[in-house]
Amino acid sequence: MRIVCISDTHGLHGQLRLPDGDLLICTGDFSRRGRRAEVADFNDWLGTLPHRHKVVVAGNHDFLFEQDREARTLLTHATYLEDEECVVHGLRIYGSPWQPRFFNWAFNLDRGEPLRRIWERIPQGIDILLTHGPPHGILDVTVRGLRVGCEELAAALPRVRPRLHVFGHIHESYGQLVRDGTHFVNASTCNLQYQPIHAPVVIDW
Repeated sequence: MRIVCISDTHGLHGQLRLPDGDLLICTGDFSRRGRRAEVADFNDWLGTLPHRHKVVVAGNHDFLFEQDREARTLLTHATYLEDEECVVHGLRIYGSPWQPRFFNWAFNLDRGEPLRRIWERIPQGIDILLTHGPPHGILDVTVRGLRVGCEELAAALPRVRPRLHVFGHIHESYGQLVRDGTHFVNASTCNLQYQPIHAPVVIDW
């Protein structure tokens, strides 16, 4: 099975060259401000892609999905996950858009108890975990050298133990690593200057 991972395209998806695969994952910030027209454009683009399965979570730029529950109906060419699970090729996939409070963007929650309650909802036995932001200490370093990932998400990982955890949000920490049996991917497509220069991450299982 070939999994293709992208994140943080910020409306520039049309400039991407995506390899074919069985499953396309996008972990949020596919728009600039989450406007309805932007979401529709992203969905139209998804409809042109050959990937049989496409799974999407929202990010802090995708305001419409926090403001209007009906926004998910605009994504007719993908499965949208918001604190919920789907199954693709027998793989259990769970997705969530929340991250530690970041200015006045969408899907913000305070660190500590509010986020702990979110991550407690992730069931055990998940194969692929999709979050918009990274766990603390894993591909979460900003250009200023600060680790800004979610501590409560990191604390939940030993219980959940996903085989693959895909996220974005921190553009400058694009990359991959394997730790404690989990393959972590920061799939941010755009760099810090919002240029879509990072290649899609391809994982063959």
